[in-house]
This record gives sequence, C-alpha cells and structure tokens, in this order.
Amino acid sequence: MKKLSGDLLQLAIDGQFDVIIHGCNCQCQMGKGIALSVKRQFPEAYDADCQTAKGDAAKLGTVSIAEVERHGRAFHVVNGYTQYHWRGTGVKADYEAIRGVMKTVKSTFPGKRIGYPKIGAGLAGGDWEVIRAIIDEELAGENHAYVEYSA
Repeated sequence: MKKLSGDLLQLAIDGQFDVIIHGCNCQCQMGKGIALSVKRQFPEAYDADCQTAKGDAAKLGTVSIAEVERHGRAFHVVNGYTQYHWRGTGVKADYEAIRGVMKTVKSTFPGKRIGYPKIGAGLAGGDWEVIRAIIDEELAGENHAYVEYSA
C-alpha cells in the first residue's frame, strides 16, 4: 500500500487515479465524512447509491459504481457498502464487507490506479491496522494508495 497526502477527490479530478473507493452505509445517506464530500462533488455517485435498495443488509460487501468526468478526465467512483448504518457508538465497519468490496474492485478494475481514504476507520470506528491488512491482501498486485487527507 502506497501512502499519499492530499485531497482524494481532487487527486482524482487531477488525473491521479482511475478509480476511487469510499465506504458507505446501506441506508443511501452519504451524510457525513468523505461520503458527504463525494455526494456534493460527484452527484453521479450518490445517484448510483440511490439506485440500490435502501436499508438492504444484503448490500454489505457489494458496490455501486459511477463514472465521472471532470475537466476532460474520466474516472470511476466506487461506493463500497462497508457498514450497515451510521447510528450509535462503537465499531460500525464490517471487515468482511470491506474484504468483499476490495475483491470486487480488484476484479472490476484490474491494472487501474486506485485511491481510497481510511475506509471504515473514521466515522465507522474500525481498526485501521485490520482494514489495512485486508486491503493489502485483496488488492495485492494492484497499483493502489491510501490518501491521508490534507488540504
């Protein structure tokens, strides 16, 4: 896993990534964190989320995908269903769902430049070391990078 600093969404717009992944809940909300930024900057991704069944636990570990074009550059935004809901305290990240999302990304976008934030380790409360190991295992052999946010 490579580590970069910056704004994942801006890096995608600037052509640094072919695919960006962010974690979503299964409630079609995108109301906080990077999901809210995705919803605002890439409404196509929110539209893809809204095409899925709201509140369906079967979405865990799956994805919805939007193709986005900005300033003549095209890339994909992957909404990874990595948690069922956002309410309450404690860990809401589902590690097996994160694994499923990464497997799908690898099989759908082989050879592409992939970027992501600390999926599941922010508002979802997951353990980044566990998640990092899952990502490294599932995206082995791919060109992928964790982007630590900095303005």
